[in-house]
Amino acid sequence: MMFELVVRSAEEKAQPKAKAQAKKVKRKQKVKGKAGRPKGSKSKDKTKVTLTPELRRIQIMVKKLLLHISHALQICYLVMDGKFGNNNSLQMTLQCALHLISKLRCHSALFFRYDAPYAGSGRPREYGDKVDFDDIPVQYLKAVKIEKEIGTSLYQAEMFHRDFAQALNVVIIVKTNLNTGPRAPVILFSSALKLTHEQIIDYYSLRFQIEFNFRDAKQFWGLEDFMNVKETAVTNAANLSLFMVNVAHLLLQDFRAENSNVNVLDLKAHFRGRKYVTETLKWLPKKPKPILMDRIIDKVSRLGRVHNPLPSHFPS
Repeated sequence: MMFELVVRSAEEKAQPKAKAQAKKVKRKQKVKGKAGRPKGSKSKDKTKVTLTPELRRIQIMVKKLLLHISHALQICYLVMDGKFGNNNSLQMTLQCALHLISKLRCHSALFFRYDAPYAGSGRPREYGDKVDFDDIPVQYLKAVKIEKEIGTSLYQAEMFHRDFAQALNVVIIVKTNLNTGPRAPVILFSSALKLTHEQIIDYYSLRFQIEFNFRDAKQFWGLEDFMNVKETAVTNAANLSLFMVNVAHLLLQDFRAENSNVNVLDLKAHFRGRKYVTETLKWLPKKPKPILMDRIIDKVSRLGRVHNPLPSHFPS
């Protein structure tokens, strides 16, 4: 729906390495002392974040897209991959009046909400026990599925992460090999606390459609083949490739009503054949009768197809 060419500066490219190096130095310089919060430290407002250039670009594009489609669609959620499973991305999304659905690292430190009675003094406690992915309480279990030798357990709870400003709606998918025993957790989350585990899983799964769109644009519509180098020309070529992906999906709906196996190659062969016939007939001194033209177009448009999307209107 929207595409933008981005050329990262040398400074922006160097930021991830500099950040990783700073963390490494900080770990080495860290000195173990008394447990708890250092004396004199102040609470930080985690809702006030400094957005990276990448997040600023995404925020601008999201707001622009919402403005364009607000008359037709009401969007509530922004789905992003695990790279954006952090507080900065969450705050950027909330600033767009949307809820984020993303993925956390499999070793993320999560905490259950503290549900014991209030002690009667001091600030009410929020953080409860730390989540042990090998021993999640059964009360949070939502579903169990077994396919062949793989068992899948789905857990959902409202949890806290120390790097995030607010509670998260977390879905933990634990896959276990029933024969050998290894376990692999996948952690999805959303800032929308009322979403069910099925909704979060379904919405996050839709993210992979973006990958399929890029695959089709590269394979069928020239996203990898154009030779433009100027910004405007590159933007136009890339947008045209992705636009054709949407057009092809729309056209395939009609073709697949007759044959569900029809693919993009069949679609291209169909319209290429029609184009060849139309251009060839222009050279004739006298055009054939309409019924004969329909017969020729129908026959030639079937050449090169793997599947025949529509039944023939004329006898062989």
